[in-house]
Amino acid sequence: MSILTCRSCGTELKHTLLDLGKTPLANSYVEKGKKDTPDSQYPLHARVCSECFLVQVEDVVPPEDIFSDYAYFSSYASSWVEHAKKYAKESSERFGLNKSSLVVEVASNDGYLLQHFVQNGIRVLGIEPAANVAEEARKKNVSTEVAFFGRETARKVKEQHGAADLMAANNVLAHVPDINDFVSGFEILLADNGVVSFEFPSLLNLIEKVQFDTIYHEHFSYLSLIAIEKCFERNGLRVFDVEELETHGGSYRVWACRTASKREETENLHLVRQKEKAAKLDRLAGYENFEPRVQKLREELLTFLHKAKDEGKLVLGYGAAAKGNTLLNYCGVGTDLVSHVADLNPHKQNTLLPGSRIPVVSPTEIAQLKPDYILILPWNLRDEISSSLSYVSDWGCKFVVPVPTTEVIS
Repeated sequence: MSILTCRSCGTELKHTLLDLGKTPLANSYVEKGKKDTPDSQYPLHARVCSECFLVQVEDVVPPEDIFSDYAYFSSYASSWVEHAKKYAKESSERFGLNKSSLVVEVASNDGYLLQHFVQNGIRVLGIEPAANVAEEARKKNVSTEVAFFGRETARKVKEQHGAADLMAANNVLAHVPDINDFVSGFEILLADNGVVSFEFPSLLNLIEKVQFDTIYHEHFSYLSLIAIEKCFERNGLRVFDVEELETHGGSYRVWACRTASKREETENLHLVRQKEKAAKLDRLAGYENFEPRVQKLREELLTFLHKAKDEGKLVLGYGAAAKGNTLLNYCGVGTDLVSHVADLNPHKQNTLLPGSRIPVVSPTEIAQLKPDYILILPWNLRDEISSSLSYVSDWGCKFVVPVPTTEVIS
């Protein structure tokens, strides 16, 4: 067996956070005609580096297999588009962006963020590896290059478009196998006084709130400020501010600049550093005993679902999210316990979930199926989803949230 080493610092990986065994790719939705074709299964084992404390899974799947034709479109989550609009306004004001500025987003998806800069006359460029998603961005007048980001892409973009005053990378840092090549690309493309923001779910939240279902093959890394600062330092960047956000169950927005920049560190940065040290994320002790807490969560959900089945109740899932697929497959849930999953995204409708083979339907079918319970799989959107589906109370349907514990909400 080959020795596994940390993708950030190269240290041998010997410590486990959570081993989920072999599972299918969380976003590999199955065509109905291929119902009986077995899923390709890959190891899903999260390990922690004893040197830089980056939590990571093996890159057993080439990113081209995951991201070149992608089923996730950011614009289907209205709260996320609103979050992006607010970012565009606040960052433009904070850093004095104008018509001569260049804003670059890496993993720009369908233009959900850059469209707001375009509307204010600011020059933008999206860099997006999935051609089908980039095409949607162009329909919003968001200029988009189809490419994976790293040093080589950064050099080409700088040559063609100039240096970037603001760069954004939302929920992508976890998706890159070669994190050093990726991060150093920002140092290359940034203007001398430019800034870059990275948003990602916080590892502190993942551990404290048992958000194990955010572990899947697309997420190669699970990020703390501690691990990020070590990686950035190695690649010519320096963190100067951190914002704590509510998105994705608790995220960081880390602001960085070139190492030589004179930007001063904020009080927020010092506070987050202290929080992570208090949680022992700067030593192995902070990563122990996570697995038993995940097993308890599984037992609670299965107890609820089997009781509902025994009582003749119909349970429907909502949101064909990747995190939901990790949850359902780890818990061994199939159509006997959850009949369907409804999702707004037409690209997912009329498919089957990987592993569980639960059919994905349009939300318009909820009123016909009249479930007794709706299991909200993207629990980070619980308020948005329960509000949009408030009509289900007409027949007494209740919502269920599975993380961090099984909770029934009216």
